[in-house]
Amino acid sequence: MKLYHGYGHTHDLLLYGHVFNRKTVSRKRYSTNVFSNILYLLRLFFVKPVAHIPVELRWQHQVLQNKTELDGFIKFEWASAQSVPAGWHPVEVQHRDGTETITGTGELFVPHRTQYGFISDIDDTIMISHSATWFKRLRILFTTNPHTREIFGGVQKHYQLLALSNTTAEAPNPFFYVSSSEWNLYDYLEDFFTYNNLPRGAFLLNHVKQWKELLKTGKTKHEGKLIRVTRILQAFPHQQFILIGDNTQRDPVIYRAIAEKYNGRIHAIYIRNVVAGKAAATRELLNQLQQQTGIYTCLFSSSDEAINHSRAIGLIG
Repeated sequence: MKLYHGYGHTHDLLLYGHVFNRKTVSRKRYSTNVFSNILYLLRLFFVKPVAHIPVELRWQHQVLQNKTELDGFIKFEWASAQSVPAGWHPVEVQHRDGTETITGTGELFVPHRTQYGFISDIDDTIMISHSATWFKRLRILFTTNPHTREIFGGVQKHYQLLALSNTTAEAPNPFFYVSSSEWNLYDYLEDFFTYNNLPRGAFLLNHVKQWKELLKTGKTKHEGKLIRVTRILQAFPHQQFILIGDNTQRDPVIYRAIAEKYNGRIHAIYIRNVVAGKAAATRELLNQLQQQTGIYTCLFSSSDEAINHSRAIGLIG
């Protein structure tokens, strides 16, 4: 049983996970050998979900029951009977099968009541992925590992500054990382973020794929990202959000739709200019959005440009 970082507040808590027929790969020591990296990645997709089995969540003095979905997915959404302080909290889910009990442990993230929250894409926004080019994306995925995967320069500095925007280190702003990457890559991504000293947060990823679907990794309908971002906004109605993405795929269009629907909830939108041929169209979209809604927008090629813009609008000091 694999649990992912949950999130929420006292009245709206969410926890996700999966049940598989064998233990998932969790590797902390990596090799620079290409074949070792390929084998490690392949093993992440050799999973067999277990569908429609009962699972039980134990939270404080509450016990909630549910069943896994067809792809083994676990989803719990509940209101806490007791007030939940800000911070990270342990959580446990169990499946009982006769005399055998399978237990999954994880953590649930309750943000501090800060002014801002941050929702960021991952591929080609934080890590270099070449999402727009199928062959390059797979080549990088297969030949690197979480410690050798290349990150855009200055991302750590920008995100660390944003985490402290209008708050303190004791009560950092929350980060949510929304990606088209599959839940298979959860440990991979979490290790990459820890290794690169990026703000800790909750991941919202895409449906698990099996080995025969590996060549389709990262390919998904973009409505899924729209739904996940919308869910975060609904869960935290008292915070303004900053959206960060890139122009390799559909982030500008998705973020525009969110900004138009939740005008007054979005403080700024940052789009990394990865595809030069889309720069003019992306700039026009962002300029129109800023004129129509007053939301700050920034198309940037380097993180230094994004940092300077954040300072100019008073988002960071």
